[in-house]
Amino acid sequence: MAFDDLLEDPVIQKYLHELVGPKGMPVAAAPPDGEVTDEELAEELGLELNDVRRALFILYENDLASYRRLRDEDSGWLTYLWTFEYEKIPEQLESEMYRLLEALEEREDYEKDNEFYLCETCGIRFEFGEAMEFGFECPECGNPVEAMENTRLTDAMERRIEELRDELNVEHGTEA
Repeated sequence: MAFDDLLEDPVIQKYLHELVGPKGMPVAAAPPDGEVTDEELAEELGLELNDVRRALFILYENDLASYRRLRDEDSGWLTYLWTFEYEKIPEQLESEMYRLLEALEEREDYEKDNEFYLCETCGIRFEFGEAMEFGFECPECGNPVEAMENTRLTDAMERRIEELRDELNVEHGTEA
């Protein structure tokens, strides 16, 4: 998939924005063909050099950019030539989706396997053992804690888990 096609996808735009933030988005959204220096990018995009460097480093940490160093023989200064490697984005997004699926499945199990109590005054939620330890009274305000129904939460998690499984073409209980 070409850079232009990738960058038109709103999911990929959101992914890049989450990685580099609003100040780094112009860098991420305008990958040049071939190699470029951070100074050239900053000048071309009208950005602060530190913002460009920060975005480039984040992209590098996420395997979406690479660099090679050149040393100027006269001054001894190092120049970094950056290359963008966005062909890895779809694979990374899929990996993120698997991590999200696993985390949601774990959280759903936790929610289903525990009984919760809520202090409606403070909004603090307690597991059964904690509520019993405090005599079913909130340790913050002293009001009684009430049994909490979390079916809406677990139902929403279940729907999202099924959506992710469908999108990833994963059966229930299948490890990625």
